Amino acid sequence: MKLKLPEELQFITNNMLPHKSTTERMDGKVCVITGTTSGIGYEAARQFAKGGADLVMVCRNKDKAEPIRQKLTDEFGTSVDLFIADFQRLDEVRRVAEEISVKYPKIHGLVNNAGVFNKRRRLTPDGNEMTMGVIHLASFLLTKRLIENMKNGAPSRILYISSEAHRFGGFNLKDMDWHKRPYIGLFAYGAAKIAQIHTAMVLAEQLEASGVMVNLMHPGAVRTNIGMNNGLFYRLYSRYVLRWFLKDASKSGEAIYYLAADPSLNGVTGKFFNQTIEEKPAWYSVKEKMRQQVWDRTEELVRPYLKEGL
Repeated sequence: MKLKLPEELQFITNNMLPHKSTTERMDGKVCVITGTTSGIGYEAARQFAKGGADLVMVCRNKDKAEPIRQKLTDEFGTSVDLFIADFQRLDEVRRVAEEISVKYPKIHGLVNNAGVFNKRRRLTPDGNEMTMGVIHLASFLLTKRLIENMKNGAPSRILYISSEAHRFGGFNLKDMDWHKRPYIGLFAYGAAKIAQIHTAMVLAEQLEASGVMVNLMHPGAVRTNIGMNNGLFYRLYSRYVLRWFLKDASKSGEAIYYLAADPSLNGVTGKFFNQTIEEKPAWYSVKEKMRQQVWDRTEELVRPYLKEGL
């Protein structure tokens, strides 16, 4: 008799299952992706460019991003635009969102991929714990500022690159900045993903009748450069030990493109995917009573950078 795992542990099996891909084209559709200079973001950008989308890259480092923009343009002959912003600074997120919203009145896809992992507690220039600031607050602000553009482009899709790391826990609404607790990098990373799941679920409900779909996905255990801002020991461990247990990021790029483009997902919203397989997130990341509280607190933190609400 085959052992069936509880629903919330199904991700263990899902990690080993074959995943879907699509040949659907996105010609003429504007798609915004954050963090495209390496790893998952780069592979996703390649898939969108290959699929004919008008690609909008949002990156922190212009020197790294410009050659990638040129390479994708030359290889696929599609439009690839580049905007520069440091997601540690919410004023830069607001600026770049306004620049994009003016240039692209209609947006058909938004992939919130930019992230960071820290072994020790660091603060952004705005005073937020950096992992929470970059992964959650910045993506929340960018998405809010582009909502009208997404509505104009409907049917459109917002995709948050989440992680099974949300199952580590660590989220505390009263201490989102880890000021009162001992800082643990993995828990802080998981906490940022939990906060993101809560607000994504609220957003999906708010936009249900608008034609804008909102989903999250775990991109798989793949090789990326996240965490390489940490100390020498961690960098050596990641590069020469951990990477041998991880998969190539190109499969994650294919999965992201599938979730953004495949017609079978028309109307699908408020879901969590392990690459392309729908699954149930950890129970504490989808508590209905908590969702609105997390949304309200997040909105409070980014309010100085918003001209108006949804």
